[in-house]
Amino acid sequence: MNPPWSPTSWRSKPIQQQPEYPDSAHLAKVEATLASLPPLVFAGEARALRSQFAEVTQGRAFLLQGGDCAESFAEFSAPKIRDTFKVLLQMAVVMTFASGCPVVKVGRMAGQFAKPRSAGMETIDGLSLPAYRGDIVNGIDFDERSRVPDPERLMQAYHQSTASLNLLRAFAGGGFADLHQVHKWNLDFIASSALSEKYHQLADRIDQTLAFMRACGLDDAPQLRETSFFTAHEALLLNYEQAFVRQDSLTGGWYDCSAHMLWIGDRTRQVDGAHVEFLRGVGNPIGVKVGPSMDTDDLIRLNDILNPDNDPGRLNLIVRMGADKVEAGLPRLVRAVQAEGRQVLWSSDPMHGNTMKASSGYKTRDFERILAEVRQFFEVHRAEGSYPGGIHIEMTGQNVTECIGGSRPITEDGLSDRYHTHCDPRLNADQSLELAFMIAETLKRVRPA
Repeated sequence: MNPPWSPTSWRSKPIQQQPEYPDSAHLAKVEATLASLPPLVFAGEARALRSQFAEVTQGRAFLLQGGDCAESFAEFSAPKIRDTFKVLLQMAVVMTFASGCPVVKVGRMAGQFAKPRSAGMETIDGLSLPAYRGDIVNGIDFDERSRVPDPERLMQAYHQSTASLNLLRAFAGGGFADLHQVHKWNLDFIASSALSEKYHQLADRIDQTLAFMRACGLDDAPQLRETSFFTAHEALLLNYEQAFVRQDSLTGGWYDCSAHMLWIGDRTRQVDGAHVEFLRGVGNPIGVKVGPSMDTDDLIRLNDILNPDNDPGRLNLIVRMGADKVEAGLPRLVRAVQAEGRQVLWSSDPMHGNTMKASSGYKTRDFERILAEVRQFFEVHRAEGSYPGGIHIEMTGQNVTECIGGSRPITEDGLSDRYHTHCDPRLNADQSLELAFMIAETLKRVRPA
């Protein structure tokens, strides 16, 4: 039996990865203001996503989760949101049409501002300052004023998330996601690539299918003209998350209405920690990052705490091992979960375990290692008789040069051309599409009959 939960019970638990605000009274005032503002999402939407997660867990759909490593205040714009949304639509339609598998779309958007850090301080040329923890906490510039955690940034994150969600809802339901526009989702900077031609061939087949449906009088289904799109972020700053906990008037349950889905990072998944305590009490679908250090006993204990009812729509285990560690580390975890009869959604995060420093000094990721980790994730699940249900990637619709490799290969020397990330390197549209085609082909072979 888990002890009683309340929206504040996390405050009595040990906590990791928290900034030190110099003015606690200012912080408390901002928290109270946030708690009085309208929620960003609604409990019914979170329940709808939980229902779709259940479909994925049972092998009847696939989860596509992607977006920025960390959203930025300075680079916030409608075109940036639109282009990332476009790429996610492209990836989803490739997977759906090529594999016959419905795709649940979740964006790392409208709230993904905070980032965990490996150290609390950063030192450059003998000067030590607090680490940059994302725009919701402090500034990226390396000076004393920028690095002081500022509670007002919580307010700015809320207002930017509100604007992002408004735009995403308009795109999803206002005609932009209409399958009749599938050719128009392509981005100009990949128009001449081999992948673009492959995508257009698939789009032509979709056009032919729609023309046939139109001739049969079956072209008016709302599913062809709009899509469901959900948002998610890491529940890292619990004072921000607590401000959006609301009690649902229909069910009486508690929901974190800052996003449809929240996840716990690999650095904050302690079974007796504040982050696990907070998320165990909200009704949203939730995720846990599973790194190579995950112990099988801890994994089962996390299942006990976070999903005591063994609901197939509740818990997403997001595997982030690294291409050279999946085959050794994942099978024992899958077997432990299966032996206990736990219903979980397994997805692959092939980004975080494959970060490296290029000879030029840039943090990067090798696209071949990303593909290799995804392939191994699928192979392990095939061998163990479980379902590989999703992909969780850091990507953007911008024409960036942050991850080396791909069909139009980015070299280490070329990283400096358009390296724009505030934190971790992201896949660009070309690389994201290449990954989508590979997953689509694999899904044909692994989905239950």
